[in-house]
Amino acid sequence: MDEVLGQIRNIIKEQKRILTDKADLYSYSYDASFGVHLPDIVVQPKSAQEVTHIMKLANKHLIPVYPRGQGTSLSGGPLPVKGGIVLDFSKWDDKLEIDREDMVAIVSPGVLTSNINDAAMEQGFIYPPDPSSSHVSTIGGNLAENSGGPRGLKYGVTKDYVIGLEVVTPEGEIIRTGGRTVKNVTGYDLTKLIVGSEGTLGIITEATLRLYPKPQGNQTLMAVFDEMADSGKAITNILSAGILPAKLELMDNASITAVEAYEPLGLPTDAEALILIELDGHPAAIADESERVRQVCEAADAKEVIIAANEQEAENLWKARKLVSPAIVREKPTKISEDATVPRSKIPAMFQRLKEIKEKYQVDLVVFGHAGDGNLHPNIIADKRDKDEMQRVEQAVEGIFQAAIELGGTLSGEHGIGTLKAPFMEMELGEVGLDMMKRIKQSWDPNHILNPGKIFPEPGQKLVLSDG
Repeated sequence: MDEVLGQIRNIIKEQKRILTDKADLYSYSYDASFGVHLPDIVVQPKSAQEVTHIMKLANKHLIPVYPRGQGTSLSGGPLPVKGGIVLDFSKWDDKLEIDREDMVAIVSPGVLTSNINDAAMEQGFIYPPDPSSSHVSTIGGNLAENSGGPRGLKYGVTKDYVIGLEVVTPEGEIIRTGGRTVKNVTGYDLTKLIVGSEGTLGIITEATLRLYPKPQGNQTLMAVFDEMADSGKAITNILSAGILPAKLELMDNASITAVEAYEPLGLPTDAEALILIELDGHPAAIADESERVRQVCEAADAKEVIIAANEQEAENLWKARKLVSPAIVREKPTKISEDATVPRSKIPAMFQRLKEIKEKYQVDLVVFGHAGDGNLHPNIIADKRDKDEMQRVEQAVEGIFQAAIELGGTLSGEHGIGTLKAPFMEMELGEVGLDMMKRIKQSWDPNHILNPGKIFPEPGQKLVLSDG
């Protein structure tokens, strides 16, 4: 590795962008999921040419390379499980251009996602994808994981807004996919293939993102329910009534109680569930839809429907949803955040399955998330020092995945596969489906050096949380 390090120093002229001290390496050994894996070298590139030279060097010496943003991945996406080189793109944030005429943003991989939306808003647009980590996550990481967020119900996820990419291949070549045109059907859609491939097929060095006109207005409502099943019925009935909210989020009683204990907001702690709804569009349409949503929720036995009177009240209601994650870890320090997704019609059935899993394995299971598109976030709160509890948690997580797939759903709606969900890939895709993905990986990365150990399970690999 000393020889390779010497050559990297010739590629990266600013030596401070090459990290080899043990303390620095440990900073890149983990993400927001589970596991600690130490890299050999960390490099902070700031140009496609630097990435190209490093990839050619890594190919020559068969060294694993792991692209990384801010390390907010919940599935182990950037973990250097086989050592090697971590490419930290968090410093590469120099390009953020808004083109008003073409309604696109052109960005470097290290730009924070929320900064893209802020810049778009100044020009009268929005960048819709809004993962909860958008204020700290990089767009490169969002592209790799095909991140979503609360607005995914109406506006879709990251891949729906990517129309062009600059990519460095695993063998060190630079290619461009797509462009600035809204319509492009020339050949295979390599842009969509790269987005969501979790850094296993190529390294994104620039992206062209489609923007959306800023809505003229919005309205927030909160509906409170005594029964979780009733909230599920309300969600499906709102959508089947022809109303498409910008956001439709759910919190169960455990979430409500935890938030109220964490920061009192006046939430109904006796409720079994509540849903938060945001409508956006023309003010006249919003007024009509708001009344129809109220009627639908009351018909589904909502015991109360609150319509925010102003922007401040709306912010207070959404604040409750944002506080769920920090609130639920006050009781126990370990949080396992899943995002199994089911068809909208199966939301009530999934609620019932989660209740059965909670009781069967005796785990602290909290349910919240983007219920409008079936993208639930069953979170299990535990203490990783308790080995017996963590073994039950592993069984519960497997049960959650199995339930989602049996109901016609998927392992992941927005967190990706990474290392944690790899053992369950064949459960969803089948042997042949998984093999087809492996063939694509082989053709793009014949030496298997780009983010190895992700998506595809090793023989006999199982979900392991009990060793932290």
